[in-house]
Amino acid sequence: MNGIFYLVMAKLSIISTIRLYRITKNLYNRSLFVKAYKGSFLSIARGAKIVLKKGKLSINKGWVRNDPFPFLFVMGKNAYIEVDRSFDIYSGGKIYVNDNAHLSLGGGYINHNINISVFKKVTIGTECAIGENVVIRDSDNHTINGNEGISKPIVIGDHVWIGSNVTILKGVSIGDGSVVAAGSIVINDVPAGSLVGGVPALCFIS
Repeated sequence: MNGIFYLVMAKLSIISTIRLYRITKNLYNRSLFVKAYKGSFLSIARGAKIVLKKGKLSINKGWVRNDPFPFLFVMGKNAYIEVDRSFDIYSGGKIYVNDNAHLSLGGGYINHNINISVFKKVTIGTECAIGENVVIRDSDNHTINGNEGISKPIVIGDHVWIGSNVTILKGVSIGDGSVVAAGSIVINDVPAGSLVGGVPALCFIS
């Protein structure tokens, strides 16, 4: 048991983990409830908060020993992350939860090289599997022809599987039990229990 503990500690970024501890409220009272692995780079503004309800949160976790890929984790002023169950986020990614934005993580995992940008709210349900190189953005970041609706929440339901190289854009809701095929760009809502794919993503099975 002690050997396993020291092996885990050797892989962690102690400074980054302590910084996350300081802004985290742990409702389940488990030890090592938030972990930032080596190669994690944090930018955390005043008022940012993480709330863990039942599980744990791991950032920049590696599939192999000595995983070389870094991870950028940014929380703006009063940014808020809540984690319902255990959630593992693997190496090489970027997560930006901007000022006053809200990221809700149910449970599951995100593979390498995720790119999540939250300007309003992004919700990911329980038991979700998200593949490599996925982009999730709830904002256009700029106006076009006077359009003011540049940010709209994204909701990903429970038991959703998102393949590699998928892009999910603002305002999209993906229903429970759906599958998004690799390489898709999702710009419209996906009904529960559907298989979608393509550019833009179309429904093959519902």
